[in-house]
Amino acid sequence: MRTAYLDTLYGLAQKDKRVHALISDNGAIVYDRYRRDLPGQYLNLGISEANMIGMAAGMASCGKIPFAYTIGAFLAYRAYEFIRNDVCLQNQNVKIVGTGAGQVYSALGPTHHSTEDLGGLRALPNLTILCPASPLEVRKATAAAYEQEGPVYLRLGTNRESEIYEGDYAFQIGKSVTLKEGEDVALIGTGSILKDVLDAAGKLKAEGISARVINMHTIKPIDKEAVIKAIDEIGNIVTVEDHNITGGLGSAVAEVIAEYGQAIKFKRVGLRDFSKSYGNYDEVKKDNGIAVADICKCIRENFSYV
Repeated sequence: MRTAYLDTLYGLAQKDKRVHALISDNGAIVYDRYRRDLPGQYLNLGISEANMIGMAAGMASCGKIPFAYTIGAFLAYRAYEFIRNDVCLQNQNVKIVGTGAGQVYSALGPTHHSTEDLGGLRALPNLTILCPASPLEVRKATAAAYEQEGPVYLRLGTNRESEIYEGDYAFQIGKSVTLKEGEDVALIGTGSILKDVLDAAGKLKAEGISARVINMHTIKPIDKEAVIKAIDEIGNIVTVEDHNITGGLGSAVAEVIAEYGQAIKFKRVGLRDFSKSYGNYDEVKKDNGIAVADICKCIRENFSYV
């Protein structure tokens, strides 16, 4: 995902001198080509995430399009006040790019995990939130963020995500993508965990359970129509996210269900506390109950009548 983002940003900056890359002293090496070819559109602010966001807001007020990039946990938590007051309150055209979504920095522990970022940022007015699921989708989401006027939070994984798309497709902010049709249960996921959701759907199919898989790449504004369609056509919904179930995708979908006012069977797969354990990403997902087996278990235990 990181390479897909950097390649797309490089292309945008070549074509539009308003595009600037801001970093806070992480990822400097991966910006080598950008820094070499576009030195006037690159700033390393050092380990000062809040200052980076404040500077980005100032640049946006002068007509620039800054993409402020660092580890998502340090943006969403450490720089929250600056995101709120300098960017969102002023509705500045700043693109906030957080890498290491969820628990992908598995061995670094909960201090580096972005598992509550959506809950905090989703509450901020004017902020669009994009959670691409694959390298191709990162390219499309980055381009869409550039075109979108106003604040955008782009939530990225790292550089090891699998591609889930076999070909090109239409990406539109606020419009989800149905990756797989199904009739028994709707699985709604976001971000790189969509690969696990698709794997779970494959295992469930072998058991005779037909699962619709919906990629909710935009958390805000959420695609209400897709959720309502799943309510009306299926009536069984499970959300899956590498994030705490409070405030994230599960909460956003629950809000749509509650306001629609039709009783259905609904469950959330996600973290219910700070992330636990250390290890590789697959090990940490398993230890925190969001692995493929956990998704399948949730459906077997709660939708046995399917």
